[in-house]
Amino acid sequence: MTVPLVIDTDTAQDDCIAILVGLLDPQADLRAITMVAGNVGFDRQVHNAWMTLNVADRLDVPVFLGCRRPLVRDWVSAENVHGDGGGGLTIDESGLAPQKEHGVDALIRLAAEAPGELSIVCIGPLTNIAMAVIKDPTFVTNVKALYIMGGSNNARGNITAAGEFNFYVDPDAAKTVFAAGFEITVVPWAPLTLNDGLFTRAEVARIAEVGTPLARFMVRVCEATLAFDESVGIAGSTHPDSLTASILLRPELVTASGRYAVDVEADSELTRGYSAMSWGVHGLAANATVIESVDHSGFLDYLIGLLGTPTIPPRAFAPEL
Repeated sequence: MTVPLVIDTDTAQDDCIAILVGLLDPQADLRAITMVAGNVGFDRQVHNAWMTLNVADRLDVPVFLGCRRPLVRDWVSAENVHGDGGGGLTIDESGLAPQKEHGVDALIRLAAEAPGELSIVCIGPLTNIAMAVIKDPTFVTNVKALYIMGGSNNARGNITAAGEFNFYVDPDAAKTVFAAGFEITVVPWAPLTLNDGLFTRAEVARIAEVGTPLARFMVRVCEATLAFDESVGIAGSTHPDSLTASILLRPELVTASGRYAVDVEADSELTRGYSAMSWGVHGLAANATVIESVDHSGFLDYLIGLLGTPTIPPRAFAPEL
């Protein structure tokens, strides 16, 4: 039985790999990609999504443009981390066009068309999801589950000492989503990603040895982030977004999780985007399952298996992959 899903993304680096998971896993029924302002310039994010669909020969998947800025704040970039998020690659985009329907409206419609069936993989700021909640109160009950990459589980941030990027960019949206009543699974930055969702250079070399266009694409788009991670003392390339998509489709990868009461700081500039995750001793009702550990080797092997899929990209990459 396939898993209906939408990927809500700020496509750069590992977001591209998360999309590939949604395209390549035979259990996935990827119905749409919705774009949200986050990692890099909005138009570049769309380009990165086109490139990802192209390398998988799946340009049929509809792309919807969502919110181009956070709910009430100015957009914050992560281009210092990801570069352009696409490894400097380009393709000819002639004839490619996003859907005319706004991404928020598409999320509401797709959930309403299959109530209780659709899961949303949220790997950017939560602006689109919050706007859908605000616009249509039935959206919460129509969605089966949210799989959210964001926050840290009582651990450090990655854009400030306290804040993980996705929650930091739009903390108001994150606060809205966690209070809305969704069935939520959280894949946090720390400690989970830093422990189990990180690939060393030796592991990246294993991916490169696969030799397919998909594998070469992954290595290329992740190069800038790997270099940045190493420059700040992280011993490899971080993959929280593809881990989030993988956990939805392959829950057996999870080795430990817990129920938490999750809230997000939206008022303090010092701790903006901080995710307070209460583990059951503070008298608070749990509103999310937080992943605590995964099978790292199983995750890597799973991705390598998917990236071994033979594809012929219909549009040439420049420079050549």
